[in-house]
Amino acid sequence: MGSADKNLSSDDNSGGGETDKVLTAVGPRLRKIRKERGATLAGLSAATGISVSTLSRLESGGRKPSLELLLPIARAHQVPLDELVGAPPVGDPRVRAKPIVRNGRTMVPLTRQPGGLQAYKVIEPARSAEPDPRTHEGYEWLYILSGRLRLVLAEHDVVLGPGEAAEFDTRVPHWFGSAGEGPVEFLSLFGPQGERMHVRARPAAKRDQEE
Repeated sequence: MGSADKNLSSDDNSGGGETDKVLTAVGPRLRKIRKERGATLAGLSAATGISVSTLSRLESGGRKPSLELLLPIARAHQVPLDELVGAPPVGDPRVRAKPIVRNGRTMVPLTRQPGGLQAYKVIEPARSAEPDPRTHEGYEWLYILSGRLRLVLAEHDVVLGPGEAAEFDTRVPHWFGSAGEGPVEFLSLFGPQGERMHVRARPAAKRDQEE
């Protein structure tokens, strides 16, 4: 038995239902693509080295597709392999995670995959709080949507307004909260990697001098 008899999916594949649907749809798709290009089974056989009977069985569903069979057919038709197999269905892109409320701060998750980069929309109420810097592994990026956010980072004490951003290594002692003038909404991206801190804002003292 030749290598062309190796199927795209093994007999013990537990993903049965979806895999069978994909494989069943390959035959009609092969016939459609061939006819759109005005090719005959004999012509395709000559171009691929695959027998006419095998090509016919592929199109009728009597032969399961394999990479050894599909690759030369894709080359002959000059199409990507995934066009022969069919693109997977697109999942619903909406994120339906529940808001997280911690100590009065509301965090709305914008990502749904665990681990890696995490994104949140954060709503911080208007309040005056004494900074309590903390440290932990990771790297954070903040972007202010509305209101004013106070960020304490090591020796830096800055206030961020709408459209301003800050990024920093969270191993540096840091704290952020409302500047006390009203609620603030901002986007937070948090990742596991640590890098040198960059703050894109003027120090609070300098702001006061300019005002």
